[in-house]
Amino acid sequence: MERVLTAKGAATRQRIVEGAAQLIRVEGVQNVGLDDIRGASSTSKSQLFHYFPDGKADLMLAVAKYEAGQVIADQMPQLGDLTTWRKWQAWRRRVIQIYDAQRQACGLSALTAQLGTADPATRAIVNALTDEWHAYLASGVRALKESGEIDARVDVAKSASAILAAVTGGATLLQSTDRLSFLEDALTEALEGLRRPRR
Repeated sequence: MERVLTAKGAATRQRIVEGAAQLIRVEGVQNVGLDDIRGASSTSKSQLFHYFPDGKADLMLAVAKYEAGQVIADQMPQLGDLTTWRKWQAWRRRVIQIYDAQRQACGLSALTAQLGTADPATRAIVNALTDEWHAYLASGVRALKESGEIDARVDVAKSASAILAAVTGGATLLQSTDRLSFLEDALTEALEGLRRPRR
């Protein structure tokens, strides 16, 4: 059973998670210890273990959940309202802005690369994020079909997958090369693909 926290307790726990997330984004999970996290979040050892009894493993799972939530939250409200081509373009600009600002401190990369997917619990978080993100994109593609802005023969699921792959792949290459053009070009091509006539 999950423990119910007071408002103050929930705020302290959240401060620890956010402090750990920021450190991991910049330093990498292997280079961040509990003492580093305590310093960044201004918490004592007893506080940290009060909220995360299993220590670093427990905290890393909480960080993974936090980062997954942030990936979606950062794209709102644009991601939740992809009902016109103009709104799709606004979302594209938002996505590029997010990852351009994050660069080496990318939350998505921290989740998938730093925290890793070898652990089944973390992999489940990544899978849930992917499914949620894909569902938003599919809803947007469907809206364009229903309004007649794109060809009625467009495959909704496949198009959403291509767009999602463009973002995640572009973000990965941005972090490894520090070149934004990969994300810009991949996302532009994926979106333009929606508008091409189907045979």
